[in-house]
Amino acid sequence: MTTERLVGNLPEETGRLIGRRAELAQVVRLCEQSRLVTVTGVGGVGKTRLARRAAGELRPSFADGVWWVELSPLVEASQVLPYTIAETLPLADQSTRPMLEVVAEYLADREVLLVLDTCEHLVEECRTAVQALLAAAPGLRFLVTGRRTLGLPAEEALVLDPLPVPADDGSDAEGETADALVLLAERAAEAVPGFTLTAADRAEAGRLCRRLEGLPLALELAAARLRELPLAELNRHLADRYATLGNTEKEDFDADPPWHQALRTAIGWSHQLCTPAERLTWARLSVFAGTFDTEAVRRVCADELLPAAEIPDLLGALVDKSLLGWVPTGAGERYRMLDTIREHGAFWLRGLGEEDELRRRHRDHYLALARWGDAAWIGPDQFAWFDRMTAEHDNLRAALEQGLTETDEDHTALELAAALWFFWYGCGFVKEGRHYLDRALAADTAPSRARTKALYASGPVLVYLGDLPALEERAAECTALAASFGETEQIYATATELRVAALRGDLALGVSLAEELLATDWRAKPLALYPLAALVFGSHTLVAKGRFEEAIAWLDELSAACEGNGELCMRAWGDFVRSQAELALGRFREAREHARAALLVKHRLRDGVGSGLALESLARAATALGQHPDAAWLLGLASQLWDTLGRSQAGVPSMTAARLACEQQAREALGDHAYERAYQGGYDTDLDAGVAHALTPQDRREEH
Repeated sequence: MTTERLVGNLPEETGRLIGRRAELAQVVRLCEQSRLVTVTGVGGVGKTRLARRAAGELRPSFADGVWWVELSPLVEASQVLPYTIAETLPLADQSTRPMLEVVAEYLADREVLLVLDTCEHLVEECRTAVQALLAAAPGLRFLVTGRRTLGLPAEEALVLDPLPVPADDGSDAEGETADALVLLAERAAEAVPGFTLTAADRAEAGRLCRRLEGLPLALELAAARLRELPLAELNRHLADRYATLGNTEKEDFDADPPWHQALRTAIGWSHQLCTPAERLTWARLSVFAGTFDTEAVRRVCADELLPAAEIPDLLGALVDKSLLGWVPTGAGERYRMLDTIREHGAFWLRGLGEEDELRRRHRDHYLALARWGDAAWIGPDQFAWFDRMTAEHDNLRAALEQGLTETDEDHTALELAAALWFFWYGCGFVKEGRHYLDRALAADTAPSRARTKALYASGPVLVYLGDLPALEERAAECTALAASFGETEQIYATATELRVAALRGDLALGVSLAEELLATDWRAKPLALYPLAALVFGSHTLVAKGRFEEAIAWLDELSAACEGNGELCMRAWGDFVRSQAELALGRFREAREHARAALLVKHRLRDGVGSGLALESLARAATALGQHPDAAWLLGLASQLWDTLGRSQAGVPSMTAARLACEQQAREALGDHAYERAYQGGYDTDLDAGVAHALTPQDRREEH
């Protein structure tokens, strides 16, 4: 297996970069000379597009990749910038250290270019992170885009101006067509099939470019209107719009970020030419973060003024006007709004007096989605829920931040953070889950059922992070609170105490608590997490105690319960534990198949701990079967994964001991040189390709 690891995540370019040759060369040169370069300029001037092209040209210079960190979806002062950087990198740390410290350590000996795109609303947070990371990582460089610089001593800034426009007399410099005119013509051809810029149109097009001051976004918005209006009429309308920008409107806009006159003209005119329903949709869409789908828009934006049945057509109309971007995904259609367009929508939403109401609707929609996922996760659609919720990550953050700004008796932030347990635990965001659970618990301290569930939801998160003191504290409070409530809360308390016993390594107490949970009437109810967790923890404890056949009986019950409900996540944990039991019983091929079954699910659900442990089970099975090169390669692939998590073997001493024994056996069988070569081959393999290889049976590999 020789597929090298892929490094970097630069987004695909959505169109060619028009002009900007000198600016591109300057950005590349500055990035070669300085460790921090910021591209600034007014909204809509093309900072992101230029940075994307520059990053592409610089990519060969960075051995460990160029990584694009999109910051526009983050809510101001949301405190999740370090998590966003970590999630962009191949870094899913599951330790108790502060995330910025983890990122700094990861980058310390790497050659990386980090592109922080759209920083103006997070200048303080970005300044802090950039300073810390530059100090810790000599091979790190930053390329930043925003309307403001970060204000750091080492920063080099390039102020990006609008595109050159045609001269008043119709001539262009050195016989070349002005870049603004080229952009207008290309975007018009995309909007209007068959459009060509004739000699007769050239003067009108030049006037339009000058009126819009060569600002790319303004030109693109104007080009979209050419579906309906010829150039001359479009120019006339914009001239009227420009002339009628009164002092009152100017003052209103100047109360917000300093809008460029050309952009205010183009967006304001686009707004004027929208129907009332389109304007209202545009304003209401501004509460979404990142991308969103049609159903979310129906739930958040529709009412008697915007009937739900009209939402798809309204979204299509805004796409046609270049006010929305259409984002096809494997899970269906989604939409995205440029920051500048969103900001104008938010301005109008505030003017309508609807901002607070729409943000509550947005929060309530994602609370309802979280409740639905909470109830449905233990079931047949876990992969679909994983895809859906990861696509909604930005909106979930926005809803949580909204909940945390409110003081209400409904415990909204607590309930949302707790209902998302399956997202934190099942979709690979445990560190961020702890961040939000901690904040929600600190903000809402009154005894409540919601608090009890949030304490319970902290359990799997803290187990993954290996934070026994915090888990003990949460379990004690959960037990104390449960006494004031009902049976469900008592189960939450017992399940959390079971996790404490497991993390402590208290085998006797672990089995006892698991048996207590399994003595409930869980078989007569819809399948829930707690009995499955009891079966997993209990069987793992029985394996540790050497009671392998008893453990397998528990695992048989777990498999039957999961199979009957289509559940995959906990069954995969059961497959991992079973692989341990089968290894101990000398049934190595059976152990290998169960480890593969665990790996298939855990990798799909981005569960780094589960994937790492499954890979090491495969390595142990390979060693037992005499396949020592495979074992060394698998250990290398697993090490690559552990390096992104911060805690090898999840910090479990027995797993660490098993890994060391496997490594020693493979090394003795192969010799140091052959072992290191096979190990490094696994470490250097792209993770997705490596997992696919590990999941392929030996006979099928030989066929290829």
